[in-house]
Amino acid sequence: MILKVGSRGAEVKDLQEFLEIDADGVFGPGTEKAVKEYQAKNNLIVDGIVGPQTLDIMGIASTDNTEKSYITENDLLINKHYLPLGEYKEGAWNKEYLFLHHTAGWHNPFRTIDHWARDNRGAVATEFVLGGQSIKGNDNQYDGEVVQAFPEGGYGWHLGKNGSQHMHVHSVGIEVNNFGYLKNGRTYAGQLADDSQVVELSEPFRGFSKWHRYSNKQIENLRKLILHIANRDNIDVRQGLPAVIKKHGANKGFDFNEDAYYGKIKGLWTHTNTRKDKFDMFPQQELVDMLLNL
Repeated sequence: MILKVGSRGAEVKDLQEFLEIDADGVFGPGTEKAVKEYQAKNNLIVDGIVGPQTLDIMGIASTDNTEKSYITENDLLINKHYLPLGEYKEGAWNKEYLFLHHTAGWHNPFRTIDHWARDNRGAVATEFVLGGQSIKGNDNQYDGEVVQAFPEGGYGWHLGKNGSQHMHVHSVGIEVNNFGYLKNGRTYAGQLADDSQVVELSEPFRGFSKWHRYSNKQIENLRKLILHIANRDNIDVRQGLPAVIKKHGANKGFDFNEDAYYGKIKGLWTHTNTRKDKFDMFPQQELVDMLLNL
């Protein structure tokens, strides 16, 4: 795929969104200027033309990919939108844990991965991202859409500091597009949440009662994705978080857990299980019910 002055369409719009300029789908002088600035910043040939080399650095999937999606054994469609090499670690590492996160951000999973490609943090990523609904309640285009950020067997740094760095290499991560907790009806970044996107917990979790709702499509496709990974990597996803919920209830289940922190129990956990300072994920009842019925 080659994009240059005169190009039009969805690919140009994706490029413009990546560059954070007006996304009208038309490659004009403004887009060319932004491309040249990006190329200069990243030590590329400054010609204003977006070809394979620039696309690779940007982490934007090319329509030239031989296979852009696949369907799992349980009928889940997974899109491929791979990060550039260096933004994840290659390998054929065996997986023993599955960790759930949410992005604390917007609803487009492709843009989440594109952001990772340009954030200069190195190989910080999860293998999968699950799209959601806009916090404004006006866009469900990506709701429940599953996107794979790098090939099976690789890994990214997605747990931060914990008691077992072994888990980074030997875990699969899923990021759910969701803003997390709400304060006075707004996200931590100040966006006002539409009423349709708000869920109130029966008891506060980590100091907050109102959160950005996980959608029904997100929860259903998260269930399918968890079961697909469990089958693919031979992970017992009934151990860990689901087992703690059954024994101690949802809030205790989602809270910090030393067995998770030190990697003592293999299975399914969330980021909140390994970090006291994190908020991903939270015990929305529909999510809890899904986890208990895996």
